[in-house]
Amino acid sequence: MDLTLVVLAAGMGSRYGGNKQLDGIGPNGEIIMDYSIHDAIEAGFTKVVFIIRTDLKEAFENHYKERFKGKIKMEYAFQNEYTKHTAAYEANRKKPWGTTHAVLAARHLINEPFVVINADDYYGQESFAEVVDAMKNLKDNEYLIMGYKLENTLSDHGTVNRGVCQVDDNMHLIGIKETLAIGKENGVISYQEGGQRHELSPNTYVSMNFFGFPPSVLPLFEEKFIEFVQQNNEDPKAECFMPVEVGNLMKEGKAVVKVVPTTASWLGVTYKEDKEHVVAGINKMIADGLYPKEIK
Repeated sequence: MDLTLVVLAAGMGSRYGGNKQLDGIGPNGEIIMDYSIHDAIEAGFTKVVFIIRTDLKEAFENHYKERFKGKIKMEYAFQNEYTKHTAAYEANRKKPWGTTHAVLAARHLINEPFVVINADDYYGQESFAEVVDAMKNLKDNEYLIMGYKLENTLSDHGTVNRGVCQVDDNMHLIGIKETLAIGKENGVISYQEGGQRHELSPNTYVSMNFFGFPPSVLPLFEEKFIEFVQQNNEDPKAECFMPVEVGNLMKEGKAVVKVVPTTASWLGVTYKEDKEHVVAGINKMIADGLYPKEIK
């Protein structure tokens, strides 16, 4: 089946301090996205859509001028140009409207089942094969979330935000909560809420914004985003998080969300200090024969 990979790459990288999406971590200047696209091609994806800002367009096009040529179709969508529902409020905004808005910016390019990932996360080879297999019989009201174990998704250099999943015995999602400032200290994982730290199990399933959707989700996302803008247009920092809206659709009975468990370990660059760990992890996988020395 035709399957599109949607890459969220318009983030400002404020905690990292630069355009982390284009920061080379491989031996030949490969970036994290290159390894995700390589894994997606191997798993059978036929198209990739990058959601970026207009100021990143030239850098992206230069990076991908020859890379993956003839292996997968590449297209671009620009989140900062998608103002269909926000034009009246853009003057007060200093940051994007969130991941739901980002996906809607690419709506005109998506006509087939699609998978959404972050540009700055490494998800593991097996996870792409797992999501493709799980999407083969996906119905219009069924969505997928790759479920990573929380302990496999933390940074040693600061806190992270994660969509924490509650699942039933059939691995169906019961609820999802965007949980902020998750960190590990003295062997205990906890998050910040209400001025206090609250403990989490290391085996808690979390979303790494690795979702699988039928195209029928897009008009529902648009409805949710319109509601969000109406309720939050006076808050210049409010973001419409895709995991939250998926949870809302599920609560309203409009969707069944299946959690696809994976034991894959996440690699990502949230902070500058994370880069050394990611580089070491990639080099080890190359040495182990999991990746070629050059991704092209």
